[in-house]
Amino acid sequence: MRKSLIPLCLSALALFSLPALADADHPHVRLHTSQGDIEVELDAKAAPETVDNFLSYVDEGFYAGTVFHRVMQDFMIQGGGMTADLEPKETHAPIALEKSGLDNTRGTIAMARTANPDSATSQFFINLVDNSALNYRDLYNPGYTVFGHVVSGMDVVDEIAGVATGRQGLHANVPKTPITIESAERID
Repeated sequence: MRKSLIPLCLSALALFSLPALADADHPHVRLHTSQGDIEVELDAKAAPETVDNFLSYVDEGFYAGTVFHRVMQDFMIQGGGMTADLEPKETHAPIALEKSGLDNTRGTIAMARTANPDSATSQFFINLVDNSALNYRDLYNPGYTVFGHVVSGMDVVDEIAGVATGRQGLHANVPKTPITIESAERID
């Protein structure tokens, strides 16, 4: 009897260590970058409008040729809206801030925006550390909408975070060698 429980326990343990599979509420997107692949799982239950917005850019091929234009060690990497010469790409209308209830913790993906909370378009960032100051607190501290997390390729994110950066025109923290998003695609 005891011998038959061991394979059953090992099988159950293996199920818990498998990576999460994509579904309608948790679609996966692979970012093919010049540094390697990053796979993110999105949370459409927590941030449905933000996920729809991000996926529309993915499906249109918008992210191909954009760069991670802002890299700040021990903070985040930001991309998804500019070409290598830091020219902004034309985007759709901004979306409203969603209070997803998800925190800006290491490995989460969130929408970048201006000082206006309802100004997010295509740009996103991946948190390198727990950034609780970026979480929603109240109307005066609206935070940034988290809409998913990295499920593989965090080593690539960390590699990007370690590149040399400098100023380029009005922009600070720009990688000296462009880090390009070659493509972004939904995966099963």
